[in-house]
Amino acid sequence: MLVTKQKTLRKFWYPVMPLAMLADGPKPFTLLGERIVLWLDGEGRPAALRDRCCHRTAELSRGFCEGGHLVCGYHGWTYDRTGRCVRIPQSAETAIPANSRVDAFLAAARYGYVWVALEAPLVGIPELAEADDPQMRHIDQFYEVWKCCAFRLMENSFDMSHIAFTHRTSFGIVQQPKPDLMRIEPAEWGLETYVETPVRNFGGVSESVTGTSGERTVRTMRGKWFMPFVRRLGISYPNGLRHSIITCATPIDDGSMMCVQWCYRSDREEDVPARDIIAFDRQVTEEDRTILESTDYDVCIDTTRRVEFHMETDRPGLFMRQKLLALFRAHGEDEVFRGRAA
Repeated sequence: MLVTKQKTLRKFWYPVMPLAMLADGPKPFTLLGERIVLWLDGEGRPAALRDRCCHRTAELSRGFCEGGHLVCGYHGWTYDRTGRCVRIPQSAETAIPANSRVDAFLAAARYGYVWVALEAPLVGIPELAEADDPQMRHIDQFYEVWKCCAFRLMENSFDMSHIAFTHRTSFGIVQQPKPDLMRIEPAEWGLETYVETPVRNFGGVSESVTGTSGERTVRTMRGKWFMPFVRRLGISYPNGLRHSIITCATPIDDGSMMCVQWCYRSDREEDVPARDIIAFDRQVTEEDRTILESTDYDVCIDTTRRVEFHMETDRPGLFMRQKLLALFRAHGEDEVFRGRAA
């Protein structure tokens, strides 16, 4: 699927950057092929504009902030968060033409990240109960570019078939390629899953991260897909430990995405340091990344493969594809663009 061709995807919120990255000035980002610039206004709120000055088309991300406004680094033309030019230094005595402006996009701060919507969003930023739970600590994990389609990561996040094999060197058990129990429930803007599956402890950090000892333990996983590219995975272990992973596949262009991931834990830093949790999830994430970056980014979202109607572990992915197709068609997009595979 070519995400830049599916215009409906512009109508969702995406986390594009840690808020802290804007402390020292404007930064560029490419979202769904749209080059934007992010900065903090005079009230400390994130703002987003198209990354082109309307004067000589210089990138505004090469400029600087002044008084809560964004100043072009070429001639000093200055913009507010709505994209309106409020100052032309070389023509201080002349009224600024009404068409001296650049396109502005919606921007908001949530969970420590800047979220952007390129068009009026169909639904709000996902609500995460863990963020308001005083018993859960927030751990930032990954912010990195992956060379794969955003949908591939989402599909993989609910794919119970791959765990035994892709993660065979970490927690997967090749001899048990199916979970003990799996349920799928549709939601208005996504789906929810409930899975119970045995996993392998490989000692050391693994046992401290899972809070259990022994060769194996059981993961109880409650997953939620927020259309189009956000996943919440709530994991609980027999000892009562809760571990929630938030994974966002923010689409940069058709062939790449920004993997934005953080987690919540019900234990304490002094018991299990954040560095150990990040290291454990890094191994797991790299196992996924190695596989996903080998897949084609522009293949069709296929809902006709008969085998997936019979494989219980593939049903979440099939549901996700059907849900996206229905969304696109409901907004007048009858075609799912798929590049060279079309």
